[in-house]
Amino acid sequence: MSKNFLKFGYVVALSSILMVSCDSDDDDVNDMEEPATESAKLFASNNSDGNVTVYDMVSGEVSTLTTASTAAEGIYYYDDTDEIIQASRSSNQLNVFADISSLVLNATISATVSSSADLESPRDIAVKDDIIVVADNADVDGNEDTADGRLFIYTRSNGEISLRNVVTTEFALWGIEFVGDDLYAVVDKTNELAVFTSFTASNTADATVSASKRVAIEGIIRTHGLAYDNGTMILTDVGDAASDSDGAFHIVADFDSKFNSVADGGTMAMANNQVRVAGSGTFLGNPVSAEYDAVSNTVFIAEAANGGGRVLTYANADAGGEIVPSTNSTLSKASSLYFYSAAQ
Repeated sequence: MSKNFLKFGYVVALSSILMVSCDSDDDDVNDMEEPATESAKLFASNNSDGNVTVYDMVSGEVSTLTTASTAAEGIYYYDDTDEIIQASRSSNQLNVFADISSLVLNATISATVSSSADLESPRDIAVKDDIIVVADNADVDGNEDTADGRLFIYTRSNGEISLRNVVTTEFALWGIEFVGDDLYAVVDKTNELAVFTSFTASNTADATVSASKRVAIEGIIRTHGLAYDNGTMILTDVGDAASDSDGAFHIVADFDSKFNSVADGGTMAMANNQVRVAGSGTFLGNPVSAEYDAVSNTVFIAEAANGGGRVLTYANADAGGEIVPSTNSTLSKASSLYFYSAAQ
């Protein structure tokens, strides 16, 4: 994928949003300052070499930061300290990399802080203040016929990452996302989404914990990734994991009220609630991770299978259907994403 195409896809989407917002209320034009994006970056992990790929969505530059990992998943960027945290599947620990903005292109980086090697099969990570939660989908009891998973809860303080406690779940895990104090978790191998309300405050000791609520998402076969921003939830559908062409993602606007209106064990209907993006032209096969930027109305997808792995973006996908990606970048065994933007 060309540098200019990467830049074009995101900046055009962002510009269209800003133009609409300004044109919608001409009477107030003197009272408004047009926002300008100062920085917009997409960070990606992969299970091919474990490196971090940084897509600068404004300049169009793509940089590979070489790490000691050979496979990695969950990734998060701390904007206040300019650090990346990544879940390494080869060393089964969390690694922190510092001074990201000052690195030269295609640098080799070393962890400045690492957790102990507590993990077995880390997938997504979610961060809330000084709490880092890692979803681990290793079989807990050794019985494949019983579904289970673990949420490893770490604290970060005084320059260290320490394991606080481990929550065992009654279902297999993949993607996780904080929405306020609540932790949403994909129920792997199903079409369900679970929520643990007031997660960090309510779960301070090692225990097996039931979700506060589980809801099936109509139209999804097997969900993996999720992303939330400004009231909209994105849920991916990997379909048949053996297929590299049957993937999809769902857009759920006004998610909070829609999810809250469904009873525990119920189903969120497709009609009037969700928009599905799918089809061969989407390049979706096994979309394992998602990010969403509400300002530009852009969906970002880590696609693990199609073409060997891709990072895809979709601008203004609200209509649903077979939408061609705005950008399409090859990344072998793409596994996780984190989007960050700053405006002034």
